[in-house]
Amino acid sequence: MLFYLPIALTALATTLYHIAQKSIVPGVHPMVSLVITYATSLVACLVVVPFAPGGATFARSLKDLNWATYVVGLSIVGVELAILLAYRAGWKISLASVVANVATALLLVIIGVLGYREHLAARHVVGLLMCLGGLVLVARP
Repeated sequence: MLFYLPIALTALATTLYHIAQKSIVPGVHPMVSLVITYATSLVACLVVVPFAPGGATFARSLKDLNWATYVVGLSIVGVELAILLAYRAGWKISLASVVANVATALLLVIIGVLGYREHLAARHVVGLLMCLGGLVLVARP
């Protein structure tokens, strides 16, 4: 059960995320929206830090951070801005996430195989080809 809990939380949080992103007032400057989004996230994280499991202290964790944490931060800004702009460009809430996530998954397969030497079984390749076919069908206007 604990194995599936993070995935269930991801699905629920991502669903709420897309509903909220689609509901942002169109006239609001996208970067102002992101500033308030991240201010809210900062407050939420600071409130949760003392209660979250993690082992190391806050100060120790700050000291141990590497480049990846900063790249994740920049990547998140890119994702947030891209989704907001996709909805403003007219993407449907039922399709934007599917297209973006399948495209991301396909890129990560290439990275996994080439960069991390992960192995794909024949059934994985068949599934990936089905995803690619679905992406072509879904992404066409």
